[in-house]
Amino acid sequence: MGEDTVTGAITTVEDVAALAQAIRGEIGKAVVGQEQTVEVLLVGLFAGGHVLLEGPPGTAKTLLARSFARVIGLEFGRIQFTPDLMPGDIIGANLFNFQTSTFTLTRGPIFTDLLLADEINRTPPKTQAALLEAMQERTVTIDGESLSLGERFMVVATQNPIEQQGVYPLPEAQLDRFLFKQTVDYPSAAEERRIIATHGAHGHAMEPAEWGVAAVANAAAIADAIAVVGQVRLVDEVIDYIAALIRGTRGVADLQSGASPRAGAMLAGAARARAAIDGRDFVIPDDVKALAPALLRHRLILSPAAEIDGRAIEDVVASIIETIEAPR
Repeated sequence: MGEDTVTGAITTVEDVAALAQAIRGEIGKAVVGQEQTVEVLLVGLFAGGHVLLEGPPGTAKTLLARSFARVIGLEFGRIQFTPDLMPGDIIGANLFNFQTSTFTLTRGPIFTDLLLADEINRTPPKTQAALLEAMQERTVTIDGESLSLGERFMVVATQNPIEQQGVYPLPEAQLDRFLFKQTVDYPSAAEERRIIATHGAHGHAMEPAEWGVAAVANAAAIADAIAVVGQVRLVDEVIDYIAALIRGTRGVADLQSGASPRAGAMLAGAARARAAIDGRDFVIPDDVKALAPALLRHRLILSPAAEIDGRAIEDVVASIIETIEAPR
């Protein structure tokens, strides 16, 4: 644990905000920039959701996920997805023990608190589907036996852009299990210079511990923070605004399909988490606006005509957000 480890009980939104700031500070020791992505990870953690990070290789997606896991003090596991990976390699299997003539359960790497699913779209859909039950129910089934993964189970997945060779698009049902899909862009010119100056002379660039990244939380602190988030107020005007945003994605000419009612419920929970991270016990429209793009971009499908015209899903989402009037 680091010097700033949160050891006391977290009982107020101010405590949650302090914890979030401590987490940001530790991650910043290893990762240059990426503040928005760190916020998405924090909201996902406190809202109980999974996060998908998409970006080209070399943009610190894996380093960021590893640093995040180390800072929050939860048990961490990693799966490098490859074309030959099988479902049993993820969830485990009952293996026959010839010495005892019995089957013994061998648990896969999915049995952890925070799972880094690295390059998740480099494996076929059958193996990707092995995560579906785990992400939705936080359980896995092996030979008919249901095994719990724990309430804190969280997946942080990374994927390369679908334009790259050797990748499989994630099924829509699996994409829907991710609370957010965050696009990890290239750094600014100043940030890139800092990366070259610091990481270029370091021999252990992928090891957060080598950068002094330490845990500032533990499972109890995270559970307390989630309980506080559950007390954040959501007034009727904001509920109406969330409903209008979700309904505004339906019947749009550029979209083949809009967002489901579940997306609205997830957006409300995420907005509560963002409010607490900001030290507020009430949600404001800006919380909803800030999180809507990352929550909607992977749940909306462009119409064939929009694809032919070269429309980007980002532009369609931005247009919907601008169209729906926010409460004052």
